[in-house]
Amino acid sequence: MRASLIQIAVDEGESVESRRRRVAALVRDQAGADLVVLPELWTTGAFAFEEFGSEAEPLEGPTHEVMAKAASDAGVWLHAGSIPERTPDGTLYNTSLLFSPSGDLAASYRKIHRFGFDKGEAVLMGRGEDLVTVRLPQTTLGVATCYDLRFPELFRGLVDAGAETLVIPAGWPERRRGHWTLLARARAVENQAFVLACGTAGTHAGVPQAGHSIVVDPWGEVLAEAGAGEEVLTVEFDPGRVAVTREQFPALKDRVL
Repeated sequence: MRASLIQIAVDEGESVESRRRRVAALVRDQAGADLVVLPELWTTGAFAFEEFGSEAEPLEGPTHEVMAKAASDAGVWLHAGSIPERTPDGTLYNTSLLFSPSGDLAASYRKIHRFGFDKGEAVLMGRGEDLVTVRLPQTTLGVATCYDLRFPELFRGLVDAGAETLVIPAGWPERRRGHWTLLARARAVENQAFVLACGTAGTHAGVPQAGHSIVVDPWGEVLAEAGAGEEVLTVEFDPGRVAVTREQFPALKDRVL
């Protein structure tokens, strides 16, 4: 299976509309990949809290339209990162969109754990409630977003729902980059799953981003890692190694709690 993680740089001088067009072109360039992954809140910047309200869009809004076509044009499964979604009642959510190679919306996920400690995302956005998995021909994806990475219970739930590959878009700050790689490896080891964690580059509302998107195998070995700037991280991996790992070292069978 071939996956491409597009580590987008969010430049405050670039309009959201221009960034959508640019990212769509990057997705199209990944034709031949099985799965393409974008970061969290790449349209606005994960720390651009003041922009969430003005840039929020319905689930089937402009980002949905542009990304659906890009997925179809490239013929790839596309995890289009997340957007600030506004529902008809006015509630905002940090919502991920996943498209099939035909451009159909295969699933959406509203972020469950909101970051901010009683400010920012934590007070501006509603909390998601549902765990989301998506079956691809080669593997079952379990979907989480950024701050979710710190809560292992969520990932246990995804594994119980059949997840073999954990996909985590993020807007993770540079000052906690050590946690980013540590937690990505921990989630892979404890769940005996592949982890594809795609971050952003650049600076969001004055907050430097970590970059360093990473792909980890079920033993916790790093298969590929990006640098700090915008780049496309492409890796080939065998999803069948999940079943082999879980059979050879059946730790999940010994769960008590």
